[in-house]
Amino acid sequence: QVQLVESGGGLVQPGGSLTLSCAASGTIFSIYNMAWYRQAPGNQRELVAVVTSGGITNYVESGKGRFTISRDNAKKMVFLQMNSLKPEDTAVYYCFANIRTLRGIRDDYWGQGTQVTVSS
Repeated sequence: QVQLVESGGGLVQPGGSLTLSCAASGTIFSIYNMAWYRQAPGNQRELVAVVTSGGITNYVESGKGRFTISRDNAKKMVFLQMNSLKPEDTAVYYCFANIRTLRGIRDDYWGQGTQVTVSS
């Protein structure tokens, strides 16, 4: 059984910063891509940032230069540092990981989501 647990969301003023964290736990053999997605009301879930097991990163266009994704493989964690936040960044942010379990099964896993609200 695998779980992803996010933390770090909240209310922040425009121009502010937040760091989201996500910890994976359970019967994990290996973690491949880790990522952050977000979903605003009325919108589809979109990829915000992804980091491969080798540390290669990619970002949604609107996040380039403002967001930084990183991971700690030893701690099985992924982080999203968000700077210069804008009201349009308001959404529920979800942690994602592609994981192979100790049983050899590789699958996608999601966290429960954490709310980020950017408002004055």
